[in-house]
Amino acid sequence: MELFCAEKYSGKRVCVALSGGVDSVCLLHAFKEQAEKYRIVLSALHIEHGIRGEESLRDMAFCEDLCKEWGIPLTVQRTNVPKLVKEQGGNLESVARSVRYGAFHALLESGEADLVATAHHADDVAETVLFRLARGTGVSGMKAITEYGGIVRPLLTCARAEIEAYASEKNLPHVEDSTNGDENYTRNYIRKTVLPAFEKIHGNAAKHLVEFAALAAEEDAFLQSLAESKVVRIAGEEHVPVDLPDVLFARACLFCMRQFAAGGGYSRANIGEIEKLKTLQSGKKVAVPIPEILKGLASLYAFREGGDIVFDWAYKHPSPRPEECPFEPRTGLYTSPVAFAVRELSGETEADFGSALREKKLLVDLDAFPEGCVVRTRREGDVITPYHAPKKSLKKFLTDRKISARLGRKLPVIAKGNEVYAVVGVEIADAVKVTEKTVRRGIIG
Repeated sequence: MELFCAEKYSGKRVCVALSGGVDSVCLLHAFKEQAEKYRIVLSALHIEHGIRGEESLRDMAFCEDLCKEWGIPLTVQRTNVPKLVKEQGGNLESVARSVRYGAFHALLESGEADLVATAHHADDVAETVLFRLARGTGVSGMKAITEYGGIVRPLLTCARAEIEAYASEKNLPHVEDSTNGDENYTRNYIRKTVLPAFEKIHGNAAKHLVEFAALAAEEDAFLQSLAESKVVRIAGEEHVPVDLPDVLFARACLFCMRQFAAGGGYSRANIGEIEKLKTLQSGKKVAVPIPEILKGLASLYAFREGGDIVFDWAYKHPSPRPEECPFEPRTGLYTSPVAFAVRELSGETEADFGSALREKKLLVDLDAFPEGCVVRTRREGDVITPYHAPKKSLKKFLTDRKISARLGRKLPVIAKGNEVYAVVGVEIADAVKVTEKTVRRGIIG
């Protein structure tokens, strides 16, 4: 009997999250049996949470003995979760989970392992779907348990009964967590009472819940991709059209907020506040929550501007920067007044070139800029002769492009005197366009 084929992990360094329970022991054993065949470098990680006293120490000792017997390197991390709960708040389950995944990510980031494998299985998926439905969720929540960021779940297609049969056939030892029988824990109640009740209604209930989760994951990925395609990036800012269908509008807004502040802990209530901007006039704004680490340094706002919702940072204590700096034009990073890069194109493929233009970066002839150009923000009297267009004031040009006065005031421009040769992220002047005589093509943005 084989629980899964490990071929997809060929040549990888895989660390198994080992609790000592039957699921994780079977996962470790299945990897051990296939490691040599697929050149897998196998290790294990055990987290001792300090929750169950002597029983927790027993589990740790079991894992140490098992890995020693099987010749598998084991890392043990000991944490006092009850103490963390007292200091930081929360509940034991959520804090313990945070500790575990913190350890997984630290292991991956350190480069000690390519993948961390957990023993979540099909029944876990079914239970998670029921739990989230009861608590309230959307399609994204129905994905249940997924693989991401180096964390893999080889047993997701295996039912608990299959895993127990594997353990019996291979005569594998394991330890039992006494709290697994305590139905005061929500998941235990779902496992022992709710899911069996569903199975009485329909014998394949758990299987169908797993299939539903897989379908939800596909639909969620499609909707997310569609929502992200509706986001327009203008001069470094994310614009979401207000006339998007609600399901796409919410996803697009969440995508923008996470682009600015991953880990902001955004909720449906935050989206509700942004949705109110749909009925308000241009210029209205709402504050968006940001991670604790950024508070005091910056704020994130959603603005109503024309037919869009625009997301933008407001720095509370900006570091002093010169009003202008020379544009040589050299390749590299310019940090004043707003950071942007200049890159010379040499040997790039048409795909690379197309990708740069889709990201609203500007293609220029680097040698066409006159000597004495500087990088600065716009000033009264600035003019531009846009690419294949007549000369006009920069103010009128930005208005015609529907760029707000708020954004227009902070956009970097490359100019000599009042003559503007590029508005970074927006447009170039006809004088610096690429021609058949161009020697050095460059990308600005």
